[in-house]
Amino acid sequence: MKPYLQLFDFSKKINYKTEILAGLTVAMTMIPESLSFAILAGFPPLTGLYAAFIMGLVTAILGGRPGLVSGGAGATVIVLIALMKTQGIEYVFAAVALAGVIQIIVGLFRLGKFVRLVPQPVMFGFVNGLAVIIFMSQLEQFKTLVNGRVEWLSGTPLYIMLALVLLTVAIVIILPKITKAIPSSLVAIIVVFLIVLCFGIDTKLVKHIASVNGGFPPFHIPNVPLNLDMLKIIFPYSLIMAGVGLTEGLLTLNLVDEITETKGDRNRESIAQGIANIANGFFTGMGGCPMIAQTLVNLSAGARARLSGIIAALTILVIILVGAPVIDRVPMAALVGVMMMVAIGTFEWMSFKVINKMPSQDIIIGILVAVITVWLHNLALAVLIGVIISALVFAWESSKRIRATKHVDANGVKTYEIFGPLFFGSIANFNELFDVAHDPQHIIIDFKHSRVFDMSGIDALNKLTERYRSADKKLQLKHLSDDCKRLLKNADQIIAVNIIEDPTYRVATEK
Repeated sequence: MKPYLQLFDFSKKINYKTEILAGLTVAMTMIPESLSFAILAGFPPLTGLYAAFIMGLVTAILGGRPGLVSGGAGATVIVLIALMKTQGIEYVFAAVALAGVIQIIVGLFRLGKFVRLVPQPVMFGFVNGLAVIIFMSQLEQFKTLVNGRVEWLSGTPLYIMLALVLLTVAIVIILPKITKAIPSSLVAIIVVFLIVLCFGIDTKLVKHIASVNGGFPPFHIPNVPLNLDMLKIIFPYSLIMAGVGLTEGLLTLNLVDEITETKGDRNRESIAQGIANIANGFFTGMGGCPMIAQTLVNLSAGARARLSGIIAALTILVIILVGAPVIDRVPMAALVGVMMMVAIGTFEWMSFKVINKMPSQDIIIGILVAVITVWLHNLALAVLIGVIISALVFAWESSKRIRATKHVDANGVKTYEIFGPLFFGSIANFNELFDVAHDPQHIIIDFKHSRVFDMSGIDALNKLTERYRSADKKLQLKHLSDDCKRLLKNADQIIAVNIIEDPTYRVATEK
């Protein structure tokens, strides 16, 4: 049976108790994050819970990696903040659905392997920028509306808010040192909730932001005009969301592979993420991607099958249907404290330890990506700029590596043995290697240790042969790959083919 049709593997034994308890734990940790991310982006809180349910259920059933947990993640939500502010929630739903289509296309064409093109400095900058945005956004909860104006809290309300946030942070930090049986973020929310409830403390609650009272996710076609102008608006956000979601998702999948010492299917996971996001767009969810923290919670609880993810999703649905009166009374201070700890945990503190061991250009790229992320709140643009700059830096460094050793044999034939890649960036240095005017009548250029990568390199070779031909000198090119020989003009006249030694180059692909 094909893997795409084999939803569950019944040949493996499942510890149902472990899977169910892990699922319940994951649900309890996902709810506060989903609510907080939705509120952070200015979405109705229910869109966060719907995303957690839809993403969790669809990917648990169809995904390429048992044990991987998906939900309404901050990485993808932050991409949509600017769209929410300028166009509104309906455009967000349309963008989420289109992002799902893009992710399915990536999976169908097996393009998941291109995640490896994101350099580590870019990932450091992306993650650190995301952490700063999450942390700084929590400061908005320390503001209130006074006479139609937004002002910072002061006096007693401020002290109460600070005390509850600090209590939440303290519980999240201290409890894991005592026991890890219960998620510390869940315990922190419950404790702060009970203190506020029992002592009647006047502080900002979830219901003061928006109500989470709701039913089953309703089917809803995004209310946007179906025209080219609308697509022009949402496509950049959709493309970025799809890219960020797949990047974070496939990196998380690799992490689970390492922990479980098994192999997941990244293309199947990409398709599952796309289906889930399309469902989000048409069932009023804010979309999402795999969540590293919840996945690690799931694995540390002993889950290894799909059941835990299904249980987590169904638990969230039950809470949506019957638990709204309780969620409405959750203090915002508790969610702020949890999200601040999420931001601190998200930040790649290791990047400070290795900063003195990294090349200066990598440090600059990482800082630049983080600054763009924080400044523009556009993670995809930041990653794209980081990848482009990294590629240009690599091209520049590679262009300086081309060199040649020269020797003349007993017959007076001069051979240039080329080392390093010949491509658009190294053409100028390549041309400087040759002395057409003073070279003997017979010249050989040996590409045994080199490779022609693009049409710019081919064009440079054509022009070089013309220079030697104009000087009435014979030039031969040796050990060129087959694709280069096909592209060269007048190949039969200028190439000395060595069938035995000529290498065959192929693009590395995944089976």
